[in-house]
This record gives sequence, structure tokens and C-alpha cells, in this order.
Amino acid sequence: MSSSLETADQRIYRLGDFRLASGQVLPDAFIAYRTYGDASLPAIIYPTWFSGRLADNEWLIGDERALSPRRYFIIVPALLGNGQSSSPSSSAGAARPWPATTVRDNVTAQHRLVTDGLGVARARCVLGWSMGAAQTYQWITQFPLFSDLAVPFCGSARTSLHNQVFLEGVKAALLAAKGAASAGSCAGEAAPPDGGQYRPWSRDERAVGLKAFARVYAGWGFSQAFYRERLYETVLGYKSLEDFMINFWESWALSKDPENLLAMLHTWQAADCSDQEPYDKDFEKAMRSIKTKTLVLPGKTDLYFPPEDSEYEVACMAPGTGKCIPFPSIWGHWAGGPGLNPMDLDWLDEKLKAFLEDGTW
Repeated sequence: MSSSLETADQRIYRLGDFRLASGQVLPDAFIAYRTYGDASLPAIIYPTWFSGRLADNEWLIGDERALSPRRYFIIVPALLGNGQSSSPSSSAGAARPWPATTVRDNVTAQHRLVTDGLGVARARCVLGWSMGAAQTYQWITQFPLFSDLAVPFCGSARTSLHNQVFLEGVKAALLAAKGAASAGSCAGEAAPPDGGQYRPWSRDERAVGLKAFARVYAGWGFSQAFYRERLYETVLGYKSLEDFMINFWESWALSKDPENLLAMLHTWQAADCSDQEPYDKDFEKAMRSIKTKTLVLPGKTDLYFPPEDSEYEVACMAPGTGKCIPFPSIWGHWAGGPGLNPMDLDWLDEKLKAFLEDGTW
């Protein structure tokens, strides 16, 4: 099955029957990935973000950028559930509900890809935006000696309670379209009250649910100041707020599969790099264990990954291990990607260039 999914822009690494941290097995699992640069160069691992596809990471890759294929072997693995790696949408015959996958499951799969599949024994850097940042933290706590450097930006080592509440809002809006409900944070879709079986989405339910999902999400992705200053008009070129809602937010959501979104929402809500041995949910212990020099770049106005959370993460690290520098931006979460604001992109690129060169903060 997985070999048929390979294209010129997407390779597939087969995992077989992949045992998850929960004990469940994801049958005939696979991870999609793409590489840039020669395999002899220092490796950089750059995972995708919530709903992002492999090509959506390319905004930060280029010959003149910090992530230059002329200097690094850049590995972009796709998140489980994103529609390219094993996902509900690519596993039509699989049982429902979809097995709950975690950030730990993703990084375990990525480690197999990187080491067994690509022959990389050590990385120069692991980095990522949003859920890519969560995967970055998982890498440096699960495999603490694998990478020299790490750069989690606009993300967190553990999904905060407030962030879980935000995600419950978008999840409930999506599920309501087919008369379903959330079973709670990290708990997926509630079982039908009449004891019935899982019911797939109708065409109309998908459209209504995804549009509702988009409009709830719209209040979180960008900051209050972004909307107050109407940057969606003056910078992004939309004619009005409604034009932005329809042609930015709804357009994005309608390109996604609702079951894939629910699978990734679980991964996001449950993210906690201390939920593994030897930390046993001792978050401070997990942060103290980090040996990788880590540059943490939160968004100053990010509504669901606020700088205060990042500052606490760095404060828990051993002295000299981490540094927190917020994006000086009013673009909210979108300050960290995917390259919509050239000023934020240039700021990030300069930070990455200095850090990758010699570990300079």
C-alpha cells in the first residue's frame, strides 16, 4: 500500500505493524518524508506542524537561508495523521475510531526513519514550528544525545491547560456538524449515546464542520493587534474581514480531512515530553534532563503558546542549556510560520543562521 503513495516530492518509510505508546498497534504504518541536500552533510530534522504537509515546510528552506540544502541534509518527516503519513484518510479499511497517536509515537517513528532508513547517527539540529516544536522537545528528551542543537519556535514542551481548552472549542465545533460531541481533552469523539457504531461524515457535514472549525480557529491564530490594525487587509490583501474568513480560514480548513484533523488534535492535546520514562510526568525533571543547547523562540503575542510558558521551560533547564527570545511581532502564532510576514521570516532566519553556525544565541 505505502509504495503507491511515493511521488517525486514524497518518499515513504514503512514501519510495519507499529506499536504505539498506548499499546495499540497501527497496522501497516508508514511515515512520509522529504529530504533536501546531500546525505553527507550535517543533518537537520524539521518535522511538519498541525495540518501541514511536507511542502508547507519549504518556506524556511532555501540556498540563501539558514536551512540551506547546500550546507545541510534537511529531513522533513510528516506528522502521523497529516494525510501523507499514516492517517485516517489513507487507511479507509482500518477500524474506527483511529488509534490515538502521540508526539512520542511520531518521534519514535522519525528516529527509525532517520537512523535505520537514512543512516544518520547524529543531527546538527532539530527544529520546528508549533506542533513541530512539540516534536523538537520530544526528540531532545527521548533521545537526549542525538542532536547538537534544538530550536522549538512558537510551540511548547507540554500542551497547557488553556491550550487544551482552545482545542476543545475547535474540536467541538467540528464534531457538532455531524451531531457528535467531544469525549473531553485527549479523549477524541464521544461514543454514540444510543450505543451505535461510528458513523462516517457525509459531504454536507464535512463542509459545515470544517467551516465552523475554521471560524473558531480564526480567533486564535492571529493576535488582537493583528486584527485591530487590519493586517489581513493592509498586508495580506483581503478586502474585508469576511473575505479573510472565507478565503483564508475556510479555504484552509476545507482542504483538510476532518478525521485527520481530529487525529492530530489528539496528538496536540496530549503532548507532554515528560510523559515517558524516566520522567514519569515530572515536567521539571524532563526539562532538567535536556543536554541539547536549545534556543526557544515563542511569539510575543501568540495566544496559545505564550512566552511565559517558554520562559518557564527554559528556567527549568540546566544553566546555560536554553535561552528564550520572543518574536517581536503582532502576528500571533503566525509570527513563527509559514512565512506570511517577511519581517518575521527574516528575524527567524537570522537567529537560525547564527545559532547553526556556532551556537550563538
